[in-house]
Amino acid sequence: MPASLQEYTSRVITPTLEAQKRQGAVAVKFEAAYLRTLDFGPPPVDQALYLNEAQQIYSRYAKSGVPSKPDYIKLQDYLVRYIAHEAGRLGLPVHFHTGGGCGSYFMLNGSNPANLDSLLNDASLRKTNFVLVHGGAGAFTKYTAYLLMKPNVYADFSEQTWLISTRKLSEVLRDWLEWYPEKVLFGTDLYPNTPEINWEEIGWQTTQSGREALAIALTGMIQDGEITHARALELAHMALHDNAAKLYGWQSQAKLP
Repeated sequence: MPASLQEYTSRVITPTLEAQKRQGAVAVKFEAAYLRTLDFGPPPVDQALYLNEAQQIYSRYAKSGVPSKPDYIKLQDYLVRYIAHEAGRLGLPVHFHTGGGCGSYFMLNGSNPANLDSLLNDASLRKTNFVLVHGGAGAFTKYTAYLLMKPNVYADFSEQTWLISTRKLSEVLRDWLEWYPEKVLFGTDLYPNTPEINWEEIGWQTTQSGREALAIALTGMIQDGEITHARALELAHMALHDNAAKLYGWQSQAKLP
């Protein structure tokens, strides 16, 4: 292990992210919500003091020993911000699992995307784009709707494609599309289950539910006089393709059939 935190970040974290970028990575993802709260503390007022405190904790335990929970969290908070800053420099969006998770004892309150507020508001991370993966699935989709007002925040609706009904998902999507349609990203959250209900079946079900929910949301907006049919097609194409293409730098745009 490098002796100092500065060496660790410069010799391990930055080269790793740069290598991943060269090898075709499109984003980095934190599964932090499975391990701790998404509240990474307030943005540092004194950068030198913030670094010094993290450095002391790192140096004390780099070779041996186990830090206290408050010390470990303080070091994690520093490293998350460092990784997010470097990812922004490299043009890699940062993904966070938000909302409900697997396991009988998943800590739901800690996965509320509103916990990310201080990170998303950090002035030093203005060049970093963040994606609220699952969009706060289940309990927190309303929070996501408000967080999308931040210029560098996006959300996908994966996991919601099987966690809630298609009709309920359409209500979530309409809420997002009416305010920030350029921030909404299609997603499914595909995974294997049993031999009888495996990749193929779940892939079909989640894709079908996501597309149907999007169609229901846009149809309702047309019927209520909010948008035209042409605008609905445009919004559908944005959610299914164009928004992601822009976010991840895939500039070639497919044409509507």
